[in-house]
Amino acid sequence: MSGQEPQSAAHHSRIVPGYHYVLFAILAINLILRVIWAIRSPSFPNIWAIVMAVAFILLGWYLRVFPLAVQDRVIRMEERQRLGRLLPPEVRPRLGEFTRRQLVALRFASDEELPALAIRVLDEGINDKKAIKGMIQQWRADHLRA
Repeated sequence: MSGQEPQSAAHHSRIVPGYHYVLFAILAINLILRVIWAIRSPSFPNIWAIVMAVAFILLGWYLRVFPLAVQDRVIRMEERQRLGRLLPPEVRPRLGEFTRRQLVALRFASDEELPALAIRVLDEGINDKKAIKGMIQQWRADHLRA
């Protein structure tokens, strides 16, 4: 996709300002105001307003978490297929050893770099996503992430 910023281990997370900053600021301010009002004027409607404010925060949180879980499942499937194509035949039986976190991090490695890096990740038991991403030399951008 043209016009996209280049990605790297240091710069690949996606921030949507309207969601990550504006929405959660509104929800947090709403909860704080509801608590203040309930303290100043304790009543069932004010207590219920706190419950609803917490529910809205949970709703906002799960609106982010659920799509990320689905995205991770798709990434896991895609990377297993890619590794099945690129790994040497003697290493392919180890495909089931990769964790979700390892596969999600390895998706940024280029096809040329992936086999050696994947074998290293398995052999050394590296599970930290940041560490795996930091080992990638030829970054493969993912502009379609949620």
